Formats: sequence, C-alpha cells, structure tokens
Amino acid sequence: IETIVDQISQLTLLETADLVSTLKSRLNIPDLPVGGFAAGPAAAAPAAAEEADEPAPAAAEKSVFNVKLMAFDAGSKPKVIKEIKNLLGLSLVDSKKFVESAPKLMKENVPKDEAEKIMATLKELGATVEME
Repeated sequence: IETIVDQISQLTLLETADLVSTLKSRLNIPDLPVGGFAAGPAAAAPAAAEEADEPAPAAAEKSVFNVKLMAFDAGSKPKVIKEIKNLLGLSLVDSKKFVESAPKLMKENVPKDEAEKIMATLKELGATVEME
C-alpha cells in the first residue's frame, strides 16, 4: 500500500485526474455531489428538512460549476484561441478547433471563484461564456 501511495503522490494534477476517471469507469462509480460518501444518510436527513423549508438557498450554495464557451466575436478569435490554449493546455491547432466548435464545455467541476475568473478573462477578450 505504501508503494501505491508513494506513486500516486508523485502524479501531476492531469495524471491524477486521469487516474480518478479511469478508476470511476473501471469500478462503475457514479459521480457524487460535493460531500461524497461522508454525507451519508445521517447528513442527508437534515439537509432534506432544510430544503423543504427553503429550496432557493440550496441552489444558491452551489460551489462547483461547469464553464462553457458559447460563442466568440470574430474579430477577437485569435485572442480567444490563445487564451483557450493557455487555460486548457491544448496545442494551437486543437485550441482553434475547440473554439470553432462552440458552444462547448471548457471545464468541469470548477470552484466558483476560478469559474468567475475564467469567465471574466474570456469576456474581456470578446467571448460569450456560461457557468452551469
């Protein structure tokens, strides 16, 4: 077990993400909401009671978002491609294809502050971006 832990701790973030997705698919583990297994039945009961009283705050407390590139201004296309290249770590050709295939999901499960930062940057460059 120690050897496995040592090997996993040496992975980059991208390699770790690949490991997680591979394990999820191989072990048939569904995506869980924030809280995972720790928010078992005991924690779910009080949350359900709160939702019955005030359903709106539950939606407002969402802390993880998906960022989606919806469209871009034709004049700012090169700037948007360059920013997508930097954000996603794609090659220039892949970034161009990505931008041209809008609307397209850019990032999944991003913290709210990071999602807002990405949106602000791309909007300044002339892109239309959504947080879901």
